[in-house]
Amino acid sequence: MRLPRAAAGFGPGAGPPPVRPTEMIGTDRAVCLTFDDGPHPEHTPRLLDVLAAQHVRAVFFLQGNHVIAHPEVVRRIAAAGHALGNHGMRHDDMGAWTAGQIASDLLETNAVIRHAVPHARVPYFRAPYGAWGQTPTVATALGMRPLGWRLAVTDWEPPGTDELLRRITEGVAPGAVVLLHDGGGDRSQTVDAVDRAIPVLRAQNWRFALPGD
Repeated sequence: MRLPRAAAGFGPGAGPPPVRPTEMIGTDRAVCLTFDDGPHPEHTPRLLDVLAAQHVRAVFFLQGNHVIAHPEVVRRIAAAGHALGNHGMRHDDMGAWTAGQIASDLLETNAVIRHAVPHARVPYFRAPYGAWGQTPTVATALGMRPLGWRLAVTDWEPPGTDELLRRITEGVAPGAVVLLHDGGGDRSQTVDAVDRAIPVLRAQNWRFALPGD
């Protein structure tokens, strides 16, 4: 696969200085909800129903092999006005990968996303496992903003809906990007917790936003 000049030129002593992932979207009472490892054929549609009912937009970090399996769910995410993010083809740890290997994976992932949703914008990237390595610099060269998180709710080990609700509502901070999951396992507790957390946070004068809103 031929790489864009910006990505192909990376190497020791070459290219721009390292890029740091964004963890905050501002300093006011705004929260950015993000969901990793989808799309999932059951939990993502349920989550989309919750977000639509509560008029919240989020960032969905899509895993390429799941996009291939469930393109119709990706189309629904995009049609609902949510932002799309690149989360790699197979959720590999890219922390020790070369820039060329990273670029190849990210380009493949974007290609399968755009096969599901032609001409889709994929403005964000998140490294699987948070193993960033050289990925922020490569993603930036490919036109994607590396988006980390300020609050990890740790929903990959389901502690119960009540506990997830507590972690979300007590853990938010001004401008925080919140890491949640709609794929990679049973995310029913996450969906239920998000459904309950949104009105609680709104009652406390938090708003929900995307980076750049």
